[in-house]
Amino acid sequence: MVERNQILCMSNYKIDLSKYENKLGRKHQVVRMLWTIVWTLGASWLPRSLGSGWKRCLLRLFGAKIAGTAHVYSSAKVYYPANLTMMEHSCLASDVDCYNVAPIIVGANSTVSQGAYLCTASHDITDPLNPLITAPIIIEDQAWIGAKAFVGMGVTIGQGAVVGATASVYKDVAPWTVVGGNPAKFIKERKINGERMSGK
Repeated sequence: MVERNQILCMSNYKIDLSKYENKLGRKHQVVRMLWTIVWTLGASWLPRSLGSGWKRCLLRLFGAKIAGTAHVYSSAKVYYPANLTMMEHSCLASDVDCYNVAPIIVGANSTVSQGAYLCTASHDITDPLNPLITAPIIIEDQAWIGAKAFVGMGVTIGQGAVVGATASVYKDVAPWTVVGGNPAKFIKERKINGERMSGK
């Protein structure tokens, strides 16, 4: 009876999106429109990783902080370059969706594989107006985000961690661990072959 009353009470709630406001502003929208045009015409048609230097130049032109050895594949989507930081030898592979309404940092020697979705924004479901909420994503050095994985807002992927293909990550991932599933759970520790690292 108590549960039924709670449900009836909740049914009186009203979501009113007619009053939703985009808090990002007109300038933000114009920059994104210009960026979409520039990337579409200047880079999206290039084969895979061809023209890496040119693509880094375009990203920097719109404010990205990107190392000279970082790679962004042509079919990758970067929502707002000024919120992207990529360290040495980092990579955004084919069809990665980098929805960086808030900052995204990709550490040195880290890879985001094909079709992965990095999402720094959502909406406050406790507010009837569903306002936009954002939080950064940090991918530390030597990490690997598997193909078609989802990484949610506010998440830190620890150094050397691996997120399995198609996993959905909503909480921080500890360094040097392997996670998978939806929601992502610990699978095992990641151990590197010492002989290979020493070149033997």
